[in-house]
Amino acid sequence: MTKLTCFKAYDIRGKLGTELNQDIAYKIGRAYGQIYQPDTVVIGCDIRLSSEALKQATIKGLNDAGVNVLDLGMTGTEEVYFGAFHLDVQGGIEITASHNPMDYNGMKLVRENARPISADTGLKDIQALAESEDFQQVNVPGTTRSCDILPAFTDHLLSYINPEKIRPLKLVMNAGNGAAGHVVDALEEKFKQLNVPVELIKIHHEADGTFPNGIPNPILVENRDSTRQAVLQHQADMGIAWDGDFDRCFLFDEKGQFIEGYYIVGLLAQAFLIKQSGEKIVHDPRLVWNTFDIVDQYQGIAVQSKSGHAFIKDVMREHNAVYGGEMSAHHYFRDFAYCDSGMIPWLLTIALLSETGQSLSSLVENMIAKFPCSGEINFKVADTQATVKKIFDHYADQNPQVDRTDGVSLDFGAWRFNVRASNTEPLLRLNIESRADQNPHPMQAYVDELTTLIQS
Repeated sequence: MTKLTCFKAYDIRGKLGTELNQDIAYKIGRAYGQIYQPDTVVIGCDIRLSSEALKQATIKGLNDAGVNVLDLGMTGTEEVYFGAFHLDVQGGIEITASHNPMDYNGMKLVRENARPISADTGLKDIQALAESEDFQQVNVPGTTRSCDILPAFTDHLLSYINPEKIRPLKLVMNAGNGAAGHVVDALEEKFKQLNVPVELIKIHHEADGTFPNGIPNPILVENRDSTRQAVLQHQADMGIAWDGDFDRCFLFDEKGQFIEGYYIVGLLAQAFLIKQSGEKIVHDPRLVWNTFDIVDQYQGIAVQSKSGHAFIKDVMREHNAVYGGEMSAHHYFRDFAYCDSGMIPWLLTIALLSETGQSLSSLVENMIAKFPCSGEINFKVADTQATVKKIFDHYADQNPQVDRTDGVSLDFGAWRFNVRASNTEPLLRLNIESRADQNPHPMQAYVDELTTLIQS
């Protein structure tokens, strides 16, 4: 029995050839089909050079398990999510490595209604069966046919805004040569049909699995320049950049400044609560004060969840929350089967710009001024748990408020931080925020203090 190392906490990711190849993809498809026994599932893949072959191998595994497959072609993750709840199917698989290096690929798996399959909810069972290869023979293999959901998907996206109320805007769209471009084109076509006065300036637009402009991951500072420069050059109202499978989007204001995902959570909470006060907003524990402030201001109810898409989706379902946001730029929507989308956030933002008549920088400047944050800082440490304990012990005599929802959050009144081990990489992640009006110390002082402590 071969141990498979590509199974992670939330999805499947591995180095091509050794950790993930067509043989392993076939076994995963076969195991998924045998365990869940769906009648039909949707499948799609991103633009990586290895994705199509891995998709075909997965389809063969599903068919051999008796499962019918609707092949959506080249898609972002959220198109598979959409297919999984919009069509009469019982699950979905996206072949993607998102923002991982060139020599990686992976899969995201969902059940009926796009419910996530993670380590706690079935991924380990799929792993065990794929490893044992204890496959049952089926009498009737499944069939495969192609399916185009792009028109239905773009119609759904436009349901989040009132196209008639959108004011003239110029937007820079950076698909990063990933999977986002075809959806941007389809939305542009819809805008033209509906006379929506939005001009799209597209950069790194063509889907290209060689990633000539680098792996699309705008969370890395070095990957932001092209979007920033295009915004300034074209005097655009906003810039939008996506990761490879476009389930995360990153926003730049009209000055070309990158807006931390934390403040976008506040912005989108505001967008929903303006329409309907009293709704619940789910957030992660890494940075919280701005979210509390906005949700309070607009009469909503804030609900905290552990970080990670499987946890956020569960908590949103439990509370029937209209929106959930993570500072890592994952945004989740009740009307999108509680799934994350990288398209809905920028559409809601242009609706907010139109409704308020304000620029993006003016919409977030108060939030940034009131609750400055460090952005996420990652450390490679030998032992994450020991380091977390060391930090906790160091501050214990200051009697902070302690929250252990995810890692450890310590709140000192004027400033707070969260430190946690990554669920996906061997890293310790640190986030710090402060209340500007109560705080004599600059953010850098806290960053330096904690960096010294972690690295000592």
